[in-house]
Parts: sequence; structure tokens; C-alpha cells
Amino acid sequence: MRQLNFLLIFSFALAMVMFTLENTASTTVHFLPGVSSTLPLAVLLLVVGGIGATAAWIFAVWTGVVKKVETLQDEGEREAQQVRIRELENDLQRYRATVDAQLGLLPAAGESSGKAGSETVAVTVE
Repeated sequence: MRQLNFLLIFSFALAMVMFTLENTASTTVHFLPGVSSTLPLAVLLLVVGGIGATAAWIFAVWTGVVKKVETLQDEGEREAQQVRIRELENDLQRYRATVDAQLGLLPAAGESSGKAGSETVAVTVE
């Protein structure tokens, strides 16, 4: 991997040198009305490329900061959700215990259905 990185950097540097040697003509740049400068084309392009690279780096850093802030907010929300889930599980356990206790107090289901069945059989047909 180091050889590939070295090859890429060397190729880029060689291309920059060749570009600089081929583009030595002066170019006038107008920044604002009344403000202008004359620079060789290669220097101008290198400066503009450097400004663009710096702007891209600043944008990448800003994007990383925004992602970090969003991650921290998501972690806080996740913790709140975990607490709420634990509370709901505790409530569910309490409700189950209450229902089980109340079911133990009810008469057996088999006794009531047996009595109802014997009463319906007592009907006679003429």
C-alpha cells in the first residue's frame, strides 16, 4: 500500500512540475472592480487548487462535527428509550402478577360450566 501511495504522490508531483513548466504565461486576474493582479497561469491554478482543497477539508471537518453531534444526541435518545423500556417491562411484570393473583381468587371455570350444562339437559321434548 505504501508503494501505491508513493506512486500516486510521485505521479501527481511530476504532473504538477510539467504543468508549471508548460504554463509560464502571465495572466491578469480581476478580484474586484479596480483590484487586479498579474500571475503566471501555473501559480494561479496552484493557488486556486489550494484554496479549493482547503475549502473541501473545512467542509469535511464540519461534516464530521455535525455527525458527532448527531451521534451524541442519538445516544441520549437511545438511553431514554432503554429507560422507558425497562419501566414498561416492570409495569408488565406487576400487571401479570396482579392478574395471576386475581385469577386465583375466581372460582374454577369447570364448576360453573358443569352446572349450566346439567340445567340445559333437563329440558324434555313431547
